[in-house]
Amino acid sequence: MTSTTPAPDTAPDSLARWLSSRRDTELAAALHARPDLVVPPPATMAVLASRAQQRASVFRAADDLTTADFGIIAALARLGAVEAAVSRSELLGVLDGRIPVKSTDRILGKLRGLLLVWGPPESLRLVPAAVDTVPWRIGRTGDSDLPSREELEVMLDELEPAQRGILDTLARTSPVGRTRDAAPGTPEDRPVQKLLAAGLLLRVDDETVELPHRVGQALRGDAPFDPGSLTPPRAPKAVRALPDVNATAGGAALELLRHCEDLLSTLSRQPAPVLKAGGLGVRELHRLAKTVGIDDQHAALLVEVLSAAGLLARGIPDPPPPGDIDDHWAPTTSADAWLTAPTAHRWAVLAGAWLQTPRRPWMAGRRDQGDKPIAALSDEVKSTTAVRDRHLLLEVLADVPGSAPGIAEIRATAAWRRPRWAGRFDLDSVTETIREATALALVAHGSLSSAGKALLHGGDAESEIAAALPEPVDYVLVQADLTIVAPGPLVPELSDRMSLVADIESAGAASVYRISDASVRRALDAGVSAGDLHALFAAHSRTPVPQALTYLIDDVARRHGRLRAGVASSFVRADDPALLAEVLSAPVAATLALRAVAPTVAISQAPLAEVLSELRAAGFAPAGEDSSGAVVDLRPRGARVTVPRTRARYAGPTPPNDEQLATLVRTLRAGDRTESASSGASARGDGSRTGGAATLALLQLALHAHRSITLGYVDAQGVATRRIVDPVAVGGGQLEAFDPATGSVRSFVLHRVTSVALVD
Repeated sequence: MTSTTPAPDTAPDSLARWLSSRRDTELAAALHARPDLVVPPPATMAVLASRAQQRASVFRAADDLTTADFGIIAALARLGAVEAAVSRSELLGVLDGRIPVKSTDRILGKLRGLLLVWGPPESLRLVPAAVDTVPWRIGRTGDSDLPSREELEVMLDELEPAQRGILDTLARTSPVGRTRDAAPGTPEDRPVQKLLAAGLLLRVDDETVELPHRVGQALRGDAPFDPGSLTPPRAPKAVRALPDVNATAGGAALELLRHCEDLLSTLSRQPAPVLKAGGLGVRELHRLAKTVGIDDQHAALLVEVLSAAGLLARGIPDPPPPGDIDDHWAPTTSADAWLTAPTAHRWAVLAGAWLQTPRRPWMAGRRDQGDKPIAALSDEVKSTTAVRDRHLLLEVLADVPGSAPGIAEIRATAAWRRPRWAGRFDLDSVTETIREATALALVAHGSLSSAGKALLHGGDAESEIAAALPEPVDYVLVQADLTIVAPGPLVPELSDRMSLVADIESAGAASVYRISDASVRRALDAGVSAGDLHALFAAHSRTPVPQALTYLIDDVARRHGRLRAGVASSFVRADDPALLAEVLSAPVAATLALRAVAPTVAISQAPLAEVLSELRAAGFAPAGEDSSGAVVDLRPRGARVTVPRTRARYAGPTPPNDEQLATLVRTLRAGDRTESASSGASARGDGSRTGGAATLALLQLALHAHRSITLGYVDAQGVATRRIVDPVAVGGGQLEAFDPATGSVRSFVLHRVTSVALVD
């Protein structure tokens, strides 16, 4: 007797049948939520249902579920929803009011949208693989009345080695263990009995014990969350006014940009060699940190951010370091444009790069498994989960503007939202991520800034940080001790001039510069005249210009440029023959091989830059000049490397757009129609290539009767497909037919058609 039991994928209560009954918008939403199901596009609902139940795909979909979502899955599993249908009322009975009914319905809708739960409310079913995604043991006997996390850690530290060994084994493997010592009547001095008495183990039966979930969390160092809590942790109250947070973030952004500029300038003058294993050496990192005036850990963060932003890269610099043509870390050609960009844009480039980099900069300097320090910019700093973890931690801070939750609260909330990630939210990871966000001006006073929230959610971060930055000023205060006070950030043009004529002593919301002989000479070397310097301070100083500054500028200018150097390879000239004679009698003349060709002119085969450098080192003050005799700026521009071509990073399946989703749904519907027609068609072609008269007659019949056909077709790549189409025209060796899957008329070469059948 032939069995009439339907196959699993076609049974009335199957997932494929349920998918077929969904509206197109619901199917499109499910495919958008699980983009891995559409690569390659499924041909039928049965194929889609099969993929939706595959373990790897289900685990990927479950990664973003909360503790409450897993609580519903666990409750359905305990009710047996994998083997048989469960009603909504049964589910509510098991939950026993631990979560509001509206929240339960919302979660069920979410799980249906992910195709982890299916069926109507009176007949809920659970995808089998979803049970394994729950990050705790379903059906556990429940945690004992354990103390707080801090008290629990003290209890664990005081355990005897034998007791601690048992707990560590259960924490690393399975929380359920078998032992004869669990039976009543076992001597109380046995380790298992002591642990049972302390509540650190739970008795399941006479030969089975279970490790409470919270104890396992403490042993592994996981972020704590309560599996039994179906409501999120209470959000902390706001403790800071948002304007105060933004103002502090604005100051931090200026500090960040200043340090990054200094780093690029330092590496421009002296690129850092690349380690053989890749990365930046500890000594080089320390050199950079000392030059910029920051600690090594902060320097590691900044070089990582500059590299992520494409402003720093490895390569052979141009010009290369003397005698060294190996790879070095140096600024890229993109750094020049970034240095001249508006302040808000420069900050957004750096903060956005940190937010999206798949690396953990805070790991630089720590020890690896071989007890060797991890180098900044090395492959050991890479992390595939860094971006998702970073976004989640900042989302926790984004919930309540002005709130400043502690690290323990952040860890607990993040673990509740993503319990499958709880093992990644250890104390160091969360603490260091918040520290980096604070240094990047995304966080201030423990709260997310408005600019940070805009960057996180795709808003106008540049406008937000621009509003938080102190208003730039166009004036300075010149002091009698030759220091210059800038009471706020200077406008770009004035800032450039101040950096040229003075050396910065302290930076911040108010900066202090100092003028010296060397700094004035630097400005004169760049082609600025003494008159220009007098005009600069007269126009921009809110205080009277000290006489000492006027004398200093005039004195340096009087000595500057009396001696001129040009290209012969190089030449040296002076209006005063006595000055040139003094140069020729000095030891530097032998170093440069100077030779007098006139009372006021001498020549050298050394490059001009070397002539200027050696003469200045000998105590003279030469100025470079061009062919017209005008002073030219010959300062070195610094080393640069070509911007490397970025390699595309795989970030998981890309969700299809609306048009692609509509096409996918039409393809699924058409595929089901094809399967149905193939199993019950009343007329078929002869299966031969359609040059045969029978098949052509069948196509003509379908055309004139306006009937749909099931078409078997092999494309040019040899891929065989079956689809339902509506014939429009037949002739010239081609079939023109409307394809509902694509919503357009397509051409099919007749000799590639393998079969034709009328659709009932």
